[in-house]
Amino acid sequence: MGRQGDSMRASPYFRVKRRCQSVSYAVRYPKGMHSAGGATRRDARRNHERLLVEAKTLFAEQGIEASLDELATRAGVGAGTVYRHFPSRDDLVRELYDRAIESLDDLADEILAAPSGWRGVEVYVERLSQWVISDPGIPALLRRMGQIDPDYRPAARFEKPIAELVERAHREGTLRTDVDGVDLTVIVGMIGSLAQFGGAYLPFWRRQLGIVLDGLRAEPGRATELPGPGQDMDGYHAMVHQPE
Repeated sequence: MGRQGDSMRASPYFRVKRRCQSVSYAVRYPKGMHSAGGATRRDARRNHERLLVEAKTLFAEQGIEASLDELATRAGVGAGTVYRHFPSRDDLVRELYDRAIESLDDLADEILAAPSGWRGVEVYVERLSQWVISDPGIPALLRRMGQIDPDYRPAARFEKPIAELVERAHREGTLRTDVDGVDLTVIVGMIGSLAQFGGAYLPFWRRQLGIVLDGLRAEPGRATELPGPGQDMDGYHAMVHQPE
């Protein structure tokens, strides 16, 4: 893939590897639960899912190092249940990461099925930005997985479709010729990073998305209409200076 392939592999959102295609996303349950009867298995599944839901929220609020005792309290289970399902914090992080990536399974088909290359670019940047904005804990999950297993690359399957999308938009003359797939991904990271400000920012991120997309266009004079008024300076100042 040349420079495009090398640069895609450098992107923090695509630090993934082909070997992960054999990885199973099956839910892991504590040893012995599969033979303990239907009711026990159902309880185990409920506890497992509840722990994942609460961990996603807890990590987004307090970071990856948040207390697992707090997780148990939020999930309404004992601390021992947490460790039976997830023997280590890294096991929990890995499953949250896998599920986050898995939620994008249809993204490649969606961007390649777009009626034009430019529309595919819009779908890609908007969909991935929404993915990060809706789960502020994702950047931390990506960073932690880079520490746990740098060679683990379940999102490698997106590299080729994104390269094809960029090539298509270039052929159409709708995407700036100096923009590549990594640029698109970095832009997503820039927009998504604003999720750290929480609900205060949620009404406004699509304004920046519209501005960014206009900057990506190869055709001048076709500005995107921004959706509503922007945040005022007082609101912005209060947001970025809010206490931890």
